[in-house]
Amino acid sequence: MMSSLTLSIIIMPLAFEKIIFILNWTIFKKHAIQKLTRDFYMNLPTFEDIKAAATRLSGIAHRTPVLTSSFLDDLIGNQLFIKCENFQRAGAFKFRGAYNALAQLPPEQRRYGVVSFSSGNHAQGVALAAKLLGISAKIVMPHDAPAAKLAATRGYGAEVILYDRYEEDRAAIAREIQEKEQRVLIPPFEHADIIAGQGTCALELYEQVGHLDILLAPIGGGGLMAGNCLAAHQLSPATEIYGVEAEVANDTYLSLQKGERVSIPVPPTIADGMQVTSPGEMTFAIMREHLAGVLLVSEEEIKNAMRVVLERMKILIEPTGAVPVAAALRNEKNWRAKRIGIIVSGGNIDMKKLAGILSEKP
Repeated sequence: MMSSLTLSIIIMPLAFEKIIFILNWTIFKKHAIQKLTRDFYMNLPTFEDIKAAATRLSGIAHRTPVLTSSFLDDLIGNQLFIKCENFQRAGAFKFRGAYNALAQLPPEQRRYGVVSFSSGNHAQGVALAAKLLGISAKIVMPHDAPAAKLAATRGYGAEVILYDRYEEDRAAIAREIQEKEQRVLIPPFEHADIIAGQGTCALELYEQVGHLDILLAPIGGGGLMAGNCLAAHQLSPATEIYGVEAEVANDTYLSLQKGERVSIPVPPTIADGMQVTSPGEMTFAIMREHLAGVLLVSEEEIKNAMRVVLERMKILIEPTGAVPVAAALRNEKNWRAKRIGIIVSGGNIDMKKLAGILSEKP
């Protein structure tokens, strides 16, 4: 029979080896995580990327106007500077990021074309950019996307693949096409070149109006907000930056409250550009670093902002673009005598939906 001493002599080295293995694995895992984290942050866009995007977009994208309204200024006791991306090519800021990303594709990738997914504005931006650059494009869009956005995307020459946003995964559909046809995937917000392109909005805004006390922009997946954060705080570190969401599309608001990305069901908001379920990993990392907070507005406040801007400023903005205007009108922070910049993200809206909004009593 084996003595307890002999058994201990056999077991102890085995236990020691197991401990060493666990320690080595823990150290390896720690270093691996640190490397992944380091690589992730190294891949985030910078202000230099935004300046490079501005050069790339020069003469291609419109330098959209900044409009003011004495009526709105008097109404809320602040001075508003409204950056009108509803006058951008394809009717929204999305053209900036799309062209910036596609223009950098090497010839061997352009040959196979691109694929993307979008509720509408990114679809149009990618479709137009692809047309200008001679690249084939397939876009995965929800079957209930605004008719005007579907028609425009097809009009620019892209092939549209429809899906049910409540039952199907648009990203999975796009990845399947990517793998099958070797196309380059151009996501709507989780892409460094997309974010950098969108950041040129704020770059232009500061060039046009100078210092701002407050900057407001809508948050969908976060590409516009993240890019504008990088540009604004480089040019004006003292500016307070607030993202704005519809109350029922508050995924970024909840994510910031929790300190990590959270997902919500597809939100039933009139602002179709905000019908995403979670902010992007890259965009959330940037927003968490720069945002002073996220403001929320109701569906009625969004509609009212659209009506006010159309009536008093004579310009048409889409629901998502009206979201930061609604926040300025609500002014829950009680700002007074502040210079407030507002990024109106776009002006693409179905005429039937617009008619319904205008016919409602405010």
